Amino acid sequence: MKRVAVFTSGGDAPGMNACIRAVVRGAIYHEVEIFGIRYGYDGMIRGDIFQMSSHSVSNIVQRGGTILKSARSKEFTTPEGRRKAYEQLRKWGIEGLIAIGGDGTFTGASIFYNEYELPTVGAPGTIDNDLYGTDYTIGFDTAVNTALEAIDKIRDTADSHDRVFFIEVMGRDSGYIAIQSGIGGGAELVMVPETLTSVDDVIATLKQGWDRAKTSSIVVVAEGEEEGTAHEIADKVKEHLKQKDLRVTTLGHVQRGGRPSAFDRILASRLGLGALEGLLAGQKNVAAGIINDKLVYTDFKDAISKEKPLNPDLIRMVNILSI
Repeated sequence: MKRVAVFTSGGDAPGMNACIRAVVRGAIYHEVEIFGIRYGYDGMIRGDIFQMSSHSVSNIVQRGGTILKSARSKEFTTPEGRRKAYEQLRKWGIEGLIAIGGDGTFTGASIFYNEYELPTVGAPGTIDNDLYGTDYTIGFDTAVNTALEAIDKIRDTADSHDRVFFIEVMGRDSGYIAIQSGIGGGAELVMVPETLTSVDDVIATLKQGWDRAKTSSIVVVAEGEEEGTAHEIADKVKEHLKQKDLRVTTLGHVQRGGRPSAFDRILASRLGLGALEGLLAGQKNVAAGIINDKLVYTDFKDAISKEKPLNPDLIRMVNILSI
């Protein structure tokens, strides 16, 4: 294999640039020509491909976002779109791909491999940390620390005014950000998609805190919580606790941006180099991951479909430490 291309797709995550850097520098070290594809699958279809050098990735390890840009491509979900993408790759002589992204990225890569057998290895880049086959995904640690910094600041104002704050963090199908930032931020309650927490449970927990002379409270809510958004939950709680001052903060996309943490830079570098070297060694249709501090490869279908449950000890810990 002499020509390899790398691209980022789906939602951006802090550390993606560090991963791109590792892929590019690793390819140069192994004397392989490396190409970048801008705007993910959409750029692949349009032939937005360029050769990269060591200089292409200078001074990016500390930058958030992705220098290769990202986009969602409806056209790639069609057989005709994937055929166009394959023809563009053939035109450039690309023999293998490194796909940096989440479940949507890996789903597209798996279908593409099944149709054209172009070897592809993924590097898991998503702040949600919801992919099976790796303990952590690129961007998760930074997102948790971003959320935690906000929670710390909100707690200051909550304490000053004796308020209850409902803080919504990202996690449509996963409560990883919520549970870790909630524990780190000393939240009284964390609501995640993986477990059912009713509004009655929220009210009971808040009342128990007030009985112990707590004057302010923090409730962290994952955006995929079954009871609704943080605003909806706060409205339901307010109906029963009209005397309390309830406020809501939705952190939103601020969690995706910013300089990656040291942990994410190192993780991204390991996964990028691991994906590149796995591809050169014959791995295909798999995602690189780190489990118990060791590099592993997991079939795309397993990385996408297998459940990655929350550690129940973490949920139990929230209840104990909020006393």
